[in-house]
Amino acid sequence: MRRAHDGFQQRYGVPPAGVWAAPGRVNLIGEHTDYNDGFVLPFALPHRTVVAAGPAKAAGEAEPGWTVWSEQSGEEIAFGVAEADRPGAVDGWGGYVAGVVWALRDAGYAVPAARLAIASDVPLGAGLSSSAALEAAVLTALADLGGIGTDRLPVDRRPALAQRAENGYAGVPCGIMDQSASIRCRAGHALFLDCRSLDVEHVPFDLAEAGLAVLVIDTRAPHRHVSGEYAARRAACERAAGLLGVPALRDVPADGLPAALDRLPDDPTRRRVRHVVTENHRVRETVALLRSGRIREIGPLLTASHASMRDDFEITVPEVDVAVTAALAGGAYGARMTGGGFGGCVLALVDADAADRVAATVGAAYANHGFPPPTFFTALPCAGAERIH
Repeated sequence: MRRAHDGFQQRYGVPPAGVWAAPGRVNLIGEHTDYNDGFVLPFALPHRTVVAAGPAKAAGEAEPGWTVWSEQSGEEIAFGVAEADRPGAVDGWGGYVAGVVWALRDAGYAVPAARLAIASDVPLGAGLSSSAALEAAVLTALADLGGIGTDRLPVDRRPALAQRAENGYAGVPCGIMDQSASIRCRAGHALFLDCRSLDVEHVPFDLAEAGLAVLVIDTRAPHRHVSGEYAARRAACERAAGLLGVPALRDVPADGLPAALDRLPDDPTRRRVRHVVTENHRVRETVALLRSGRIREIGPLLTASHASMRDDFEITVPEVDVAVTAALAGGAYGARMTGGGFGGCVLALVDADAADRVAATVGAAYANHGFPPPTFFTALPCAGAERIH
């Protein structure tokens, strides 16, 4: 918080009107189910993007504008209404900020001219939703600055606006899971999200009370062919749904999977469908266990999810598979890749006092394979976007 607050004061010469924060996320289970109208179960990380914000320098300007400074890049950008109202006019990290202004204005909200300073400890390029954290923090800040309270813009409507900023302005075809997690998560809970209805349930996930932790392993594997392969997987799922005569693969029941697979023309399509249908089933089984406080018992479901991503959806890479195998050998109850695939992070459910041992086992396996050393942190489920000062 202090970095954004102090950066604002040093940059603009006055203290900010307030400071807002939004977290990154990991998805506990439910991968590539979101665009199939299925189910996901993310939770918010302690890592946050923080936005200090205040009114624009000149009150009563004829045309409002926005000035944004990023501690991470050291850049300052400025844009006005013309750029905010033209998707793609601001690119790079600034496009996510301009996209929020565009989405709010397009939805009919008056967005105040403002100055912002941004600091973040959400790792970039690790699949932990740094872009959603930025969008959620900026959206929360601008809504508060503009007096757009939760009566006019309820929390349950905010993720769709943040997603629209990324889809419609920045041009990234993401689902709504990341923005939902960054805005709607609660401390000590995972967010059970129905990606069709957008209904949510805050499922108890009190790792600390159970003596557990989620060890997040940043494999540091470069994302390989992620955009083209992501699009190919999505197209395969949509094509399969059409062949099966259902609106989305979410509508194929687990007990009807064998019959559905028999109707599909080739093995790759059958494997893609099998992953989505079984993954939705695993999400619901995980939720049932968490509702009854049986956290350790979700481990095999996490591991089965990884096997499905590796064998049926074919989105893992060697660094990810080695990390999962090593974490399990080191004593993890379960482990899986999290995120879209082809690199990124692995999560492992471990006893809190065993996290260092599991991390050491993964590090040794990486050294044996000649991979660059991974990085690690333990995560407990934290709160979503909020004003912190």
